[in-house]
Formats: sequence, structure tokens, C-alpha cells
Amino acid sequence: MNMPVRSAADLLPLLPELVVILGAFALLMLDLFVDERRRVVSHLFAIAVLAVATFMVATGVGGHGTVLNGMFVRDTAADVMKVTIGVVGILSMIYTWPYLRARDLYKGEVSVLMLFAIAGMMLLVSSGSLVMVYLGLEMLALCSYALVAVDRDSPLASEAAIKYFVLGALASGLLLYGLSLVYGATGSLQLDQIATATQQRIAEGNTLMLITAVVFIVAGIAFKFGAAPFHMWLPDVYHGAPTPITLFIGSAPKLAAFGMTYRLLEIGAPAFEEQWRLMLAILAVLSLAIGNLSAMVQTNFKRLLAYSTISHVGFLFIGLAGGGREGFAAALFYAISYAIMSAAAFGAIVVLSRRGFEADRIEDYKGLNARNPWMAGLVLCVMASLAGVPPFLGFWSKLAVLRAALQGDMLWLTLVGVVFAVVGAFYYLRVIKAMYFDEPEGQGIEATDNRPLRITFGVNALALLALGLAWNPIMAWCQRAFAG
Repeated sequence: MNMPVRSAADLLPLLPELVVILGAFALLMLDLFVDERRRVVSHLFAIAVLAVATFMVATGVGGHGTVLNGMFVRDTAADVMKVTIGVVGILSMIYTWPYLRARDLYKGEVSVLMLFAIAGMMLLVSSGSLVMVYLGLEMLALCSYALVAVDRDSPLASEAAIKYFVLGALASGLLLYGLSLVYGATGSLQLDQIATATQQRIAEGNTLMLITAVVFIVAGIAFKFGAAPFHMWLPDVYHGAPTPITLFIGSAPKLAAFGMTYRLLEIGAPAFEEQWRLMLAILAVLSLAIGNLSAMVQTNFKRLLAYSTISHVGFLFIGLAGGGREGFAAALFYAISYAIMSAAAFGAIVVLSRRGFEADRIEDYKGLNARNPWMAGLVLCVMASLAGVPPFLGFWSKLAVLRAALQGDMLWLTLVGVVFAVVGAFYYLRVIKAMYFDEPEGQGIEATDNRPLRITFGVNALALLALGLAWNPIMAWCQRAFAG
């Protein structure tokens, strides 16, 4: 019998994850000795833990390798996703503290749950086994359910958390059933061994169980992304959760879901590439149509961003449907871009909200330019990037996935993507019109007086322009992730 760990050196590739998990446990203990007035200490400790782990991944501490008998794989693709997850996670934590603190909603468990959720994401993108896939996924999901319900006195948040839990459990069940079929057909839990066994089953002409498994796996993946028609949980959860929690669950987990998709489909089921590419293409069209058309009629800003998330998942699926290394590199580039854009979009609501007033209606932004031109300019950068206006980052990410679909011989899907890219610009322009061309109403919105929060949002929003002007290194980074 092979021992999964023979010495401490065998755990070196797992070091960043261990730092996050041990940091979360340490935070649980620290929180016992920190009173309510000094709660910021525990939150800063959580940010420091995540910053250290992200630095370790970025600088290659621990090195690449496969540990735990192949259950955990650390490679370039995993590192790219983990660095972005870490950066977006730090942004989320910075946005979270002043918002929840001002509303007496901050509890020590918030930062602990966020760290455990991020640990789940990191395990998920490094999965080499079906067991690790499910472990990472459930760590992320269970922490997310609790975070959505952090405002226990809000009926809207409680309803959102219950919907998220029930539908998330359904999605997990679908995925688990698909994974169990894979195990039953191949007799292995290791993704590389599953790929080899699949080839043998195809040679024998016995593929019905495996094709059924792929259908269930793709359905589970679509649920986790929030792709149509498995999107019913997403608008209510995004609307009901406190805004910084929405920011957290709407940004970094998309990278984790992408990592799960790459491991399960590209590594575990390359023999059925033609089938899952077609399924993802159909999901992409449905997501683009339902997401964009539903977003056009929204008056609540958070629900608009929720439906726009569905359309952005459609674009990401266009890249995945393109297939091959170029398709996955383009989809990863899109996932990174969207995580940063989503953080900035919900960050705008956080910065412009105050206790007793949530800047979550489009009409709240009327005349913002007349009151605060700088803040209006930052929100303009966010909306322009989400709409795909050049030279912002969102334009290049859309261009990358459309090009990948074209290279994957899916001209029809490329044309659908182009049409809905134009349609999707409409509802972002509504926000810009409200800020610059509509007359202010009443007291209006004002930026928070929290300077670190304003600086964070400014850096986040301007990064969309800066990265748009220097997008090539990011794309090259994503291409290197799938070069080996």
C-alpha cells in the first residue's frame, strides 16, 4: 500500500493551502480573545494570511508537483487561478469590513468563513481526483451559504440563503451522481486514470454510462456557474445577500468553477470533447439570451449585475466551447477579467452606500457626475469594461473568447456572441446615462468617507483601464498555463 505522505517534504506543493487553512483555525482562536472594539485586528490578520498564501503561490514557494497519491496537483494553471483568487479575495475582504461594521453585521466568523471558502477554491482548482473535486466544492459551497445569511434579521437575506442552500444542494447532487457514474464505469477516482479507462471503454463500444455521466457533470458545472437554464438561484442570492458578500461569491468562485471544469472535462473526459463542447455551446447561447434580455428590464442595480453575470458566463462558455488550449486560455483570461470587473461593480455599490441607504437602484445614480465627477468617472470605467468597450479589459476578454470559438470551427457561436455583445451594452449604458445626463433627485448618493475603501475602489476601477492597455502579459500568462 502506498502511503500518501511519507515526509513533510511531500506536502510542499500544498503549502499555500495549509497556510490558509491553519490561518483560519488560528483566527478562530484569536477571535476568542479579541473584543468587539478591536475586531479589526482579526480581520487584518485574515487579510495578512491570504496575502502570504498568495505571495507563496506567485513566487513558486513549494514548487509544482503531485501529492496525496495524485489527489492534489499543483501546476501552472492552478497557480494562475490561485493568484487571482487570492488577489480578488483580498479585495473582497477590504470591501467587507467597513460595510458590515457600519451596519453592526460584522462577526468574527465572517473572515473565518471567507478563508475556508478560499481554501476550498484553491483545493478545487488543484484537484487530481474526484474526491478532491467534491471536497473543495463543498468547502466553498457550505461557507458561501453561511455568508449569504450573515444578516440574520433580514428576511431578504434569509430567503436568499435558503434558496442558495436548496438549489446548491440540488446542483451538488447532480454533480455527485455524474461523478459516481464515472467511478462506476472506470473503477478509478484519479482524473488521469479515468481518461485512460475512458479510451478503453470507447474501444469496447460501451459508452452509454460515461456519456450520461458527462451530461450530469456539465449540468452540475452549469449550476455552479449560474448558467441558464440553471440560473434560478443567482438573481435572488445576489440581490438578497449583503453587497460585499455578493461581491465575494460573484467574483473569485467563478475562477474555482472554471478550474473544476478544466479538471473534469479537459483532464478527465478528453475523449468526449466533441459532446461536451456542443453542450457548453448550447448553454452559452441560452445564457447570453436569457441573461442579456432579463438584464434589460431590471431597475435594481444588483439584479442587473446578477443577470449580466449570466450573460458573462455565456461568454466564458463560448471560450470553453472553442476547445483546445487556446479555448481554455481564452476562457481563463475571461474568468480573470470578469472576477476583477465584478469586484469593481459591486465595490461601487459598497462605496456609494451608507447605513440606511443602499445604492442598489439605477435611479440612485442619477446626476452622480454633477455631485462627484471623480466617482462617476470610476463607475464609468467599470460599466464600460463590463460592456466590452475598448480599450478596457472587458473588450479584450470578449475578443479572446470569440476568437477561440472561431478557431474551434464554431462560426455560428461566434456570430451569436457578437450580436449579444452589442445587445448587452444597452443596460450598461443606462447606468452611464443616469450618471451623466439625468438630473439629480433628492439628497442623492455620496461616496463613503472611509479613505482606504475609496482608494481600494479607485485602484480596482482604474485597473480595468490599465490592464486593458496592457492585456497581453495576462493573456500570455493564461496561455502558459495550458502550454504543457
